Formats: sequence, structure tokens, C-alpha cells
Amino acid sequence: MPTRVLVADDDRAIREALARAFDLEGYEVTTVVDGVEALTCVRRAAFDALVLDVVRPGVDGLGVCRVLRGEGDRTPVLMLTARVETPDRVAGLDAGADDYLPKPFELDELLARLRALLRRASYPPGEGGDGDRLAVGSLVVDPAARRVWWADDELALSKTEFDLLELLVRNEGIVLDHATVYHRIWGYDFGADSKNLAVYIGYLRRKLAAAGAPPVIHTVRGVGYTVRRP
Repeated sequence: MPTRVLVADDDRAIREALARAFDLEGYEVTTVVDGVEALTCVRRAAFDALVLDVVRPGVDGLGVCRVLRGEGDRTPVLMLTARVETPDRVAGLDAGADDYLPKPFELDELLARLRALLRRASYPPGEGGDGDRLAVGSLVVDPAARRVWWADDELALSKTEFDLLELLVRNEGIVLDHATVYHRIWGYDFGADSKNLAVYIGYLRRKLAAAGAPPVIHTVRGVGYTVRRP
């Protein structure tokens, strides 16, 4: 079956340009103007990825993403926006987006990022291991079921959060540098100024702390991150 992509943008020129580009790539494309239409389409049919503009009439891209994540929908989301400041990028990731691309953008980069999201979404559960549970002290990760517990408390993680935590736990005690994590989780390096990884590390730390866990994810300044048994 063809890969189905939903594009939501109030700019007609952008919608039509993306529809043509995605069609040439072999994707089945649906375009909508606003967030209400986007939510209606997603609830009526399954999509492999969503490309959402942040600023739109009515429900914006951030709102769409928050609603879908709140409903348990984990469809990969690529957020587009003319806002380039770091707080705006963080807001997009906080809403549950998997990637963030500021306007104006190069079409080749957008297509590459979309392919990376689709590749990650297509990885079978537990890929890279035998599917057995992984444990670091009271932290337990089940790659096959994609579930995580601290002691008796199960953590609700997004796809990106789970992928990142699984990568760190599989490499317990090893310091993974930023570039390695970006390539393994996102499929490419965002660059030295990117805050994406730090944002997701913060999410994981807060969720672990809320479950009563002591610090298990450690920062090695200037290098990267590692998981150590508390």
C-alpha cells in the first residue's frame, strides 16, 4: 500500500507544492487548510506521517499535535513554521512533534526528514535485540511491547522518548555522543545548535523523577549522555 501523508497548511502555494513533491515521491497525499480538518481526517483514516504548519486559522499545528498525543495517536509529526527562535522550536517538541523544520526550507531537506521519520516508524519493535526486557536497576524496558517501568510504575512515553531511552539503556555505562544519538534516533544530525536532544532528555528525566526514580540519565558535558545504575 502507498505511504499516506497528510499536509495541513493554510498557504495554498505550499500545500500544492508539497502535494506535487510528495506525489512524485510515490506518497498518497491529503491536503487540508486548518487544524479542525486535520483532526477530522486523522480520526477518519490512518496516515503514516503528518506535516503540520504551526500557525494556521483555528486550531494550529501545536494544538493538533497536543490533541492527537493526548488521544494516544503516535503518528509521526513533522512541524513546519516560520518561527525560528529556540522557544518556538521547543514548543513544537513539547507538543509532541517528532521533528521541526523552519520556513523557508529546501524541499530536499523536507523530503529527507520525512523519509527519516517514516524509517523510524517502520522499525519493528525491539529491533536490534532479542526482544527480552532490559533492566538498569529498577528501570525496566520491554522493547517488544514498547513499555517502560520504574519499579511498579509504568511510564507513558512518546515514540521518540521510548526510542531514546531504549538506546541509552541498551548502552548502559557507555557515553553516547550527540551525533551518534541524533543519527540513531532521528536519522541525521541536527547540528551543534540543536536543542532537540536536550529537550527529550529533559522529558525522560521529568517522567522518571515523577515515578520516584533517582537520576539515571547523566550528562557528560561536551560529549553526550549515558545511563548508569543508581
